[in-house]
Amino acid sequence: MIRLFAALAVPYGIAQGLAEHQTGLPGAAWRPPEALHLTLRFAGDIAENVADDFAAALSQVTGEPLDLTLSGVGCFGEGERIRAIWAGIEENPAVRRLAARCETAARRAGLKPDTRAYAPHVTMAFLRRPDPASVAAWIQANNLLKSPPFTLRAFGLYSSHQTGEGSRYELERSYAL
Repeated sequence: MIRLFAALAVPYGIAQGLAEHQTGLPGAAWRPPEALHLTLRFAGDIAENVADDFAAALSQVTGEPLDLTLSGVGCFGEGERIRAIWAGIEENPAVRRLAARCETAARRAGLKPDTRAYAPHVTMAFLRRPDPASVAAWIQANNLLKSPPFTLRAFGLYSSHQTGEGSRYELERSYAL
């Protein structure tokens, strides 16, 4: 079994800008700059043969280079069940089209449909039983986050490996846009 996801990598300079906001929230497991990405399709733990099929199906995905801007912050979950904080992106129909094409590739490879509404974001930190007031204060202090525009010309298939410091991601394949 291998844990995989298709994603857009955040360029290092943009990730360094996000790192400036990764403070002031006790207990946050901040993601390092090299781990920051925008997931297009999470596959989860899948068999090697299905992983090969997913990689092959992704090679058929087409799209244009993407001009993106990170904008705003938020969280997933409520109250003590908040589990992550994220940076959003300015609305971009091309990202949604690319994510839909990755979903189609996943289904072609035999993966079950992802029934959750797609919410493009970059996870900045994972949280475990946080103080909701501290999360609200962090969001309020960082809600005007905005990156310079940047262009992405590829997306990738990444594997995820658990370590003592959290997940480590490795680019398995890259696909041009």
